[in-house]
Amino acid sequence: MADDFPPMTSIKRWLVTTNHKDVGILYLVTAMFFLLFGGILALLFRVQLWSSGYSILSDSGFNQSVSMHGLLMVFWFLSPIASGFANYLVPLQIGAKDLAFPRLNALSYWLYLFSGILIGISFFQGGTFAGGWTMYAPLNVPMYTPAIEATTGGNATILALTMFVVSITLGTVNFLTTIHRSRAEGMGLWNMPLFTWSWLLTVWMMLFAFAALLAALLLLATDRILLTQYFATDQGSSLLWAHIFWFFGHPEVYIVFFPALGIMFETFQTFTGRRLVGRKWVIIAMVLVAVQSFLVWMHHMFLTTINLEIKTLFMATTIGISLPFDLMVFALIYTMVKGRVRFTTPFLFSLGALVLFILGGITGVFLGAVVLDYEFRGTYWVVAHFHYVMVSGVTALVAGLYYWWPKISGKMYNETLGKIHFAVYFVGFNLLYFPMFLAWDTPRRVFHYQEGMEIWHQMATVGAFVFGFSFLIMFYTFGKSLVSGPDAPDNPWEFARTAEWAIPSPPPLENWPGRPSYRSGHLEFVDDAAEAAAATDGGTATGTDLARADHGHGHELDTHEHEEEHADHASIWPLGIGLGVFVLFVGLGGMTSSVAALIESLDPAYAEAAGLDGEFSYLYSGITLLGLAILTYVLFQFGLEEFNAPEMAIAERWPFENVGNTKLGVWIFLASDVVVFGAAIGAYVFMRIYAGWHTWGPVPDHTWAGLLNTYILLTSSFTVILALVMAERGNKKGLLATLGATLVLGLTFMGVKTWEWSDKFAQGDFWFSGIEYSLYYVTTGLHGLHVLLGLFLASFMIFRIVTIDAYLEDSRPVEFFGLYWHFVDIVWVILFPLFYLM
Repeated sequence: MADDFPPMTSIKRWLVTTNHKDVGILYLVTAMFFLLFGGILALLFRVQLWSSGYSILSDSGFNQSVSMHGLLMVFWFLSPIASGFANYLVPLQIGAKDLAFPRLNALSYWLYLFSGILIGISFFQGGTFAGGWTMYAPLNVPMYTPAIEATTGGNATILALTMFVVSITLGTVNFLTTIHRSRAEGMGLWNMPLFTWSWLLTVWMMLFAFAALLAALLLLATDRILLTQYFATDQGSSLLWAHIFWFFGHPEVYIVFFPALGIMFETFQTFTGRRLVGRKWVIIAMVLVAVQSFLVWMHHMFLTTINLEIKTLFMATTIGISLPFDLMVFALIYTMVKGRVRFTTPFLFSLGALVLFILGGITGVFLGAVVLDYEFRGTYWVVAHFHYVMVSGVTALVAGLYYWWPKISGKMYNETLGKIHFAVYFVGFNLLYFPMFLAWDTPRRVFHYQEGMEIWHQMATVGAFVFGFSFLIMFYTFGKSLVSGPDAPDNPWEFARTAEWAIPSPPPLENWPGRPSYRSGHLEFVDDAAEAAAATDGGTATGTDLARADHGHGHELDTHEHEEEHADHASIWPLGIGLGVFVLFVGLGGMTSSVAALIESLDPAYAEAAGLDGEFSYLYSGITLLGLAILTYVLFQFGLEEFNAPEMAIAERWPFENVGNTKLGVWIFLASDVVVFGAAIGAYVFMRIYAGWHTWGPVPDHTWAGLLNTYILLTSSFTVILALVMAERGNKKGLLATLGATLVLGLTFMGVKTWEWSDKFAQGDFWFSGIEYSLYYVTTGLHGLHVLLGLFLASFMIFRIVTIDAYLEDSRPVEFFGLYWHFVDIVWVILFPLFYLM
């Protein structure tokens, strides 16, 4: 309830909040910190580039700065600041009270924050990752780190990125469920605001792209911590990494840019005073880009040994993806032409973003042509193009900060300061990045360059400091606004038309004075109690029963509390889970030396040949065990907590009208897991084809063991179905028996798998013995981890049945568990023939 919720001035509020607006503010503030972190690193290596060979950083320090600048900006700033806007605004724009899963939303933030802390710590663990933000193989494995102890910082970076991707996955499940199931009455998909449309497509891309990255990071983490050989061989390892990474990497460009594009659409409409020209076609164009983004990744690999026919195909898809963008750019330009432009600060930044993006897009066409890419790849042309595209997105995101600042803060800012910020920003941006086109022949990630390039690099360095100073102006502008700015009205923009502008600034905790509805064709707030009373009295609800607000005209609204079911807004356990994962990953990051010591004891000849000289680490082993203990406890408490997050009683839910929120969330999560396993299985197929399919035989010696486990898991799927039947019948004993049988079958599966691995170990076939063994142990091990997770869930459910008779009145959790368990079983049915029969 709102009465029990700590005030915004309380530290406790920010530690326990699950409210979407609070979480949005946390994302925005944290993303700004990582902007400063990444920006300082950029200034350091720009000073290094003042003249060729100039040295304020060591060689390793330069590589670390360049690598971490890229990682921080792409992952810890660009996507999270967009998530901050989306958290705050998407529920408001679609008429929801909160996201579908508020605790998962808070957990997503805490995983993001702790992942950033972990990457900060990595600098003090022998040096952070220094292999470039794209982490190309084989530069991403320990053999290229001078000492095994120095891999700890690199490991921490990889694990931090893994934690970040898990955070993103939770967020995508949450937003997709919310947008598809919690739109206000009368708001069809076509009618959603364009920022929400851009975010919907962004999270769909995130769901699949980040799942591929997660698979790549898991494989890389096994290479770095367990010393497997995915990316350490000359048998296609570098190509494997490039394929998986760029399958994620190119959609990531649009994942970053789409929210910025949505902000441009919103601000152009508001400050030209007219609806976006060709709105429906713009939405279709965005959908086409989202789909095509997964079909162009190989243009990053034109310098590899991929055959010319494939390169030509991907050149065509790369050029093709620019066509929908042409439509969107012309729609924005024509909207300006047809409207009456108001050159406010948000519009100036949006217009600047459009200009910069056009230049970035044109220079990108060069890289889409195979022949030109041979010349430009690996040069500063790519650096300049990349930043004109990505930082044009930052420019639009800054526009969003100014546009929604009055709504979020409740204060107006000084417009003159905002325009000064834009002028300094725009000059600094172009002074920084345009000279890179002129110095295009400079090799990337190197601080030595040829004579004649010095003037361009010095201009870029001056531009970097001007550009950085512009952000200090922005922080001063917002700080001054908070301290002494005038109060913001509900709608400070004359032609803003989306729902967030129809409520007070800042919005109340529960967002709405009544139930938002578009059933009459415009936004109104319905008092359901009054309507019900009118209907009971034999009449119909009239306009006097409605608290109305004309769409976008900022009328005063009655914010009284209604007698209705309220959502909870506080939980400490998301913070606890984030802390547990953080401690666990700190420990795992330092385990490489212990694994090396283990390998020395298992296979001394291999260890000597590989140059391994490890020592068991009691410190990192203890931290790992502590992290596991914390995580087990807080997850248990998370499961026990009574947290109310009611579904909207009346909402637009097409095309998922007959699927509940949690069930849809489970399906979406499993869709991402399909990609994770698809990438892992694809890695096996790729590496085996590269080596020659029949070069390897099946690694397991006993086909019968795999067949037995197949029968065991198929039987367990049957017992899960029986468990659901028993739950639906309210049969407690039957439910306990069938879930218990599932638990026993799962343990039997793990027992057979343990025996099988032990038998291989006894023969001297370990996970590090060769690429075929790495593929076998890691892929089946990933499946085994999923089985273990399922066993933990089944054990928890049995505990709940025994203690509180759970699931007898509501059988849905048993159904959701069954969906997960069936998925795990299906994966094994695919793994069995691949590893045991082929």
